[in-house]
Amino acid sequence: MNISSSSILITGASGGIGGAIARQLAGKGAALIIIDRDSSRADSLAIELRAMGAKNVFPLVGDLTQPHMPTRMIEEALNQAGDIDILINCAGTQNFGFFANEAIIDTAKLFNINTIAPIALTNAVLPHMLKMKKGQIVNLGSIFGSIGFPCFATYSASKFALRGFSEALRRELVGSGVKVTYVAPRFTRTPFNRSAVTRMADAMKMNQDEPEVVAASVIAAIERNGQDSYLGWPEKLFVRINSIFPRLVDKPLMKQVAQMRPFATEGAC
Repeated sequence: MNISSSSILITGASGGIGGAIARQLAGKGAALIIIDRDSSRADSLAIELRAMGAKNVFPLVGDLTQPHMPTRMIEEALNQAGDIDILINCAGTQNFGFFANEAIIDTAKLFNINTIAPIALTNAVLPHMLKMKKGQIVNLGSIFGSIGFPCFATYSASKFALRGFSEALRRELVGSGVKVTYVAPRFTRTPFNRSAVTRMADAMKMNQDEPEVVAASVIAAIERNGQDSYLGWPEKLFVRINSIFPRLVDKPLMKQVAQMRPFATEGAC
């Protein structure tokens, strides 16, 4: 996919990874459509992206967890930009802690943001892409969407669902001209990860990436029309092992629960 000639809609552009993706896309001269719940934040980011080289920036305001909002946002994006070549579903949230302590309202919110909203946006934009016989859906998942990680039960479940959706849709759209790309980062140093999560990652010596590194990998996957991209070594190896011999992964992860306990108790929803 040629980035410089594309009109790209990105959710979560005010976040760590989303912001890094938006800035790198702006530097490549893409036309950008950004969605945020806060109008001042969306307008401020739009000014920054224009200064960085984006051909056009269209800030839209809306809460994607609200019914019919994804469809409305796609309609507004098409009215303002005229086209959507690439949809990047990057907005997300995270619940960290023991599941027994998680409020069901927080579980519902997480699935609405991480799973339902990207699926709804995809559903709304697909008729346009299918009519044009071109387009690319990019879903930001997680290594935890392939390896169920303790103390991230519902977060893992939401990303498992997004991965399954991406895989099935990619197969369904064969020959249509519309591509589906699933990108799974490992732990990334952003404000998305609350202090308890960050301190746990440091204490357990988890491998970590900067958002700019993840953004570059996402854009590389787009440019090569990639299908799936798992970031980090040995994490991508563990994904393979877990898919074939999940019991081999059980024991080391279960041993880590004791180390995670003080941070998970503090970070519980």
